Amino acid sequence: MAALLDTLIELNPWWKGDSTPIGIERELYLQRIKKYLSTGEIVVLNGVRRSGKTTLLHQTISYLINEQRVPPKKILFINFDEPAFSQIDEPIEEILTLYRTDVCGEQDIWLVFDEVQTIEDWEKYIKSLYDRGTYHIILSGSSSSLFENRLSTLLSGRYFAVPVFPLTFLEYLQFVGFPLREDVLARAADKYRIMNHLRDYLRYGGFPRVVLQQEELLKTEYLRSYYDTIVFRDIILNNRVRNVKALKELLYYLFSNCSNLFSYRNLEDLLKIDFATLKEYLLYAQQAKILFEVPFFAYSLKVQSRNNKKCYCIDNGLRNSIAFRFSSDEGRLAENAVFIALLQSGFEPYYWKGMGEVDFVIKHPDDTLSAINVSYTDLPDEREYAGLREFSLTFKEKVPSLILLTKDLEQESGGIRCIPLWKWLCTGSVHGQGSNKPDLYH
Repeated sequence: MAALLDTLIELNPWWKGDSTPIGIERELYLQRIKKYLSTGEIVVLNGVRRSGKTTLLHQTISYLINEQRVPPKKILFINFDEPAFSQIDEPIEEILTLYRTDVCGEQDIWLVFDEVQTIEDWEKYIKSLYDRGTYHIILSGSSSSLFENRLSTLLSGRYFAVPVFPLTFLEYLQFVGFPLREDVLARAADKYRIMNHLRDYLRYGGFPRVVLQQEELLKTEYLRSYYDTIVFRDIILNNRVRNVKALKELLYYLFSNCSNLFSYRNLEDLLKIDFATLKEYLLYAQQAKILFEVPFFAYSLKVQSRNNKKCYCIDNGLRNSIAFRFSSDEGRLAENAVFIALLQSGFEPYYWKGMGEVDFVIKHPDDTLSAINVSYTDLPDEREYAGLREFSLTFKEKVPSLILLTKDLEQESGGIRCIPLWKWLCTGSVHGQGSNKPDLYH
């Protein structure tokens, strides 16, 4: 027990009066977390591994201690990825008993559990602790099964979810020491600095530790390590995958072909994986938050299901570290960045295809639609305009917004707004909730 207590003391330095390792604050997430903390319900951070959930938990602990004046010893933080906890039969119960006996026996305790999904039957323990009414509970996990399977079954209506992504482009600028101000966007000289940062963002992505790393070789090594860990721990181990070779070939193909249309049948023929296994493996990748399917836009679910899907990945850096590179990659990476920005803003993108194509369709709460094409050049092909016009004619008054994202071209022609991608990322896409920034979807 002495060794276990030493581990807890090491994980909770605030018990000894030491500072909390908070890193760079991610204010958009902290605003939501603080709001949910006041409800008394469980707060759950969920997202791809290494996206910054642990740091957000530490930032939340700092907020509780420094702003809410919670006594430090009334906050217990546990990272269940720690090897010291893997040998304990009932880790949540045994750790909590030790903590209550040797550290804090008072009421009104804050329990902050990181990577809780690694503990068998964790949801039953959490429900029991919640039902006692004497604990405030904050959880994090790296797989969507944390919600879809166990959490939603036993704890439905008892928690608020905070999806955590790698850095938005605005957060990226903050992390590299170029925080965006209103006057920066107005100065022409700063535009090129932002565009240079965007080039690096498209290449290395937004995982916080990768962004803060200066050496390019180490950036790539971190990303490959992240990929290997996610595939092994969050897909292969979690789901007891037997045909590991087939899984890895499927992931490699989809990462190499991000933003392209695909069909299950074509993948089945190409990779020699049977249909049921293929769908199963794709589901595992989506639960691990590394790949996303985008369906065809139609009001009929039957029409949606009959059409092919498009595939996008969680982070361009992750994709670039393991995928085959094409000469047209910059355009693919720009499109993937737009998809992730839409997700980060709380949207569920679709694509549409007629004679032409629309990369992203967004359905708004008022039932209007936005159509977005991405052409990462200053001389967009006429097909990009034609696809948007065709979509507008097809859905008529429902489409007040037609947007073409470019490298640096800014103009409006025939109802289509051309917006530089760097400006759209800085002033529109990442501010879907509670922002006073201009809305570049409408």
